Amino acid sequence: MQKTLILVVAVLSACLNTAQQKKQALLPGACQIKDYLPLIEGRKVGLCVNHTAVINNTHLSDTLITLGVAIVKVFTPEHGFKGTVSDGVAIGYQKDQATFELISLYGKNKKPTSKQMGGVDVMVFDIQDVGTRFYTYISTMHYVMEACAENEVPIIVLDRPNPNGSYTDGPVLDTAYRSFVGMHPIPIIHGLTIGELAQMINGEGWLNNGIQCDLIVIPVKNWDHTNTYSLPVRPSPNLPNDLSISLYPSLCLFEGTIMSVGRGTNYPFQQVGHPNYPDTSHTFTPKSREGAKWPPYENEKCFGISRIGQNPEYQFSLNPIIDAYQKMKTDSFFNSYFEKLAGNSQLRKQIESGMTEVEIKNTWVEELEAYKKKRAKYLLYD
Repeated sequence: MQKTLILVVAVLSACLNTAQQKKQALLPGACQIKDYLPLIEGRKVGLCVNHTAVINNTHLSDTLITLGVAIVKVFTPEHGFKGTVSDGVAIGYQKDQATFELISLYGKNKKPTSKQMGGVDVMVFDIQDVGTRFYTYISTMHYVMEACAENEVPIIVLDRPNPNGSYTDGPVLDTAYRSFVGMHPIPIIHGLTIGELAQMINGEGWLNNGIQCDLIVIPVKNWDHTNTYSLPVRPSPNLPNDLSISLYPSLCLFEGTIMSVGRGTNYPFQQVGHPNYPDTSHTFTPKSREGAKWPPYENEKCFGISRIGQNPEYQFSLNPIIDAYQKMKTDSFFNSYFEKLAGNSQLRKQIESGMTEVEIKNTWVEELEAYKKKRAKYLLYD
């Protein structure tokens, strides 16, 4: 017990020292070891984590093993345990050099089966989100919560700040367009941390048949929704910096078009282009690489727009996609994936009809206000 206490103190000191060095005393839920260690000690623990589950520079799994916690299974989301697998690539069963079983929750197996949940007494979820509806880590969280509810396993969510958590915007999902890139009736930018969203999923009865899981959220200390947050670890292969994360809500809609968002370059989600884009002032050529295998227009020169080097601006804009659509002048600009990203059938029609960004956003006002009232019930931070 004394050794464990010393280790806990050491980890907390590391978190505090790092926070002080950065002149901010922000402490993610994972740093609150004294709050959740008593809940998992002496129990067989399942983790749902990836490379972002770190305390200072140490992975959560290593910290818990050092503290004597029995980790029996580790479940991983899209991009895998190390966060290097390309988007959309199905991940098969993985075997790591560790004592636990490593199970992918991407591809055909998105939800832990009862067999996979076997032997797990408590689940711990710790994955860094970026606050957008179509970022699939929150869909993985939904399915893990559902599996925990069905198998009577409590789940502890170690909360982390939302870098896009200072605002809400975008159309609220029409559940007729529910998919793995949009499972809940929330706007594109939902303004919640993963802990807050987990509470909403539970409280609104969005799990299968309205069931609820035994949920505990370990909150972030010294953060609120007015604060920006620079991620210490890139959350996925193609969001390498604060600028890409801030632009992601707006530029990800291009994934449902013929345009490239710069996958396979050093600046994904900071530039948009196409081999036939009429403005030739900016160019890039996608190349296959780790985290971006077979990118659109591989080895083809693309022309387009660039936001490289700009300061992050945390706001959602339709102007880039409206402008690109008007300049490309083609009926094949959108593909069927666009409706899944938009969460409805209207946004595409609105852009095609020539509506301005202001006109389109005005059609969201009522549903956004209703969402904000619902959101307020689940907020953990001001």
